[in-house]
Amino acid sequence: MSELRSDIWCASFVRKHNDLGNFCVIAKKGHAIAGQIWVEVDHLDKTISLYAPAPTLKRKNETANHIFELRLEKTNREKITQRLKSEMDFDPDIWIIALETRSKEIGLEIV
Repeated sequence: MSELRSDIWCASFVRKHNDLGNFCVIAKKGHAIAGQIWVEVDHLDKTISLYAPAPTLKRKNETANHIFELRLEKTNREKITQRLKSEMDFDPDIWIIALETRSKEIGLEIV
């Protein structure tokens, strides 16, 4: 099974969270088919976490779509911005989704 296109996955993720009453937007569009997806989660307590695509070696299920790992946990905005800028310098085709929620369940498959 091939991985779901990035643009379709992102649109679905954003719509799901907005339907749940969370604020969720695509902060940066990347390559429509194969752009890596990064998710920043504002916990609404002045902390933010960052989820990044999981390396292939960490994936237990190689056929699963878009698996993530927690890259930065409950840190400040400056660290998140710096990390994302570094990633965009390396790969300008990444997607960035911004989510605001107090819920611990954010709907990502995490390794």
